[in-house]
Amino acid sequence: MTTLTDDRRVRARDASPARYFYLHMALACAATAFLGFAPTYWVPLAHRTLSASPVIHFHGLLFFTWSVYFVLQTWLAASGRLVNHRSLGIAGVSLATAMTIFGFLASVHVMQHSAALGQREAGIGFSIVPMSGIAFFAIVFVIAIMNTRRGEIHKRLMLLAAVSILDAAIARWFLTFLAPPGPPGPPPVPVTIAPAVVASLLLVVAMVRDWRTEGRVHPVYIYGTLALLAVKVLNWPISETAAWHAFAGGILALAQ
Repeated sequence: MTTLTDDRRVRARDASPARYFYLHMALACAATAFLGFAPTYWVPLAHRTLSASPVIHFHGLLFFTWSVYFVLQTWLAASGRLVNHRSLGIAGVSLATAMTIFGFLASVHVMQHSAALGQREAGIGFSIVPMSGIAFFAIVFVIAIMNTRRGEIHKRLMLLAAVSILDAAIARWFLTFLAPPGPPGPPPVPVTIAPAVVASLLLVVAMVRDWRTEGRVHPVYIYGTLALLAVKVLNWPISETAAWHAFAGGILALAQ
């Protein structure tokens, strides 16, 4: 019995750094999200110079809450508080549902704003970026919830979901410091690919960790990263099709 107890303690001690890896990744995601939106949202908000609709503010609040929630959940799992982790997971389902709804509403708002600026078609084309992004997040989150009893798959899917929505934050730095001056309105769809690639570097870090500790990269990271990048790249040609403009334009017409 003493030997068995000691063996369990050794395994728990050795597993601890592996569990805390996901907490560190969650903190990296939260820091990326906060710093990414700092120049265009948090700083103007603090200076009371930000003018935005309630939909955008609530959208921002939900996504910021997700960052905090993801850190809390990974901390609970890393510290062995799995009962609390699973109990709080119910709140996560509600939060992700609200994020999906308001992500869609924010996309519609952007189209309305673009139309008001006289850039209706550009706004309709760009709307594929936030809509496909929130759809990818929602699908990965649902699959993660379906695999809650398969921890190795669940935690990787949750990290994939968290990384998938970071391109918007990273894009703010691209637009603030790298984009040439131009008229207000939505940016071209192709410029959103580079921020997505940068965000995916966090998944590369996770892949390297898998390779070093497991001797192989988990399929969730391989197929998940490929699917994420495929969505971001395919946004470009699809956004220019008549089918997408008819679909998104119909949504805009209903909202006006």
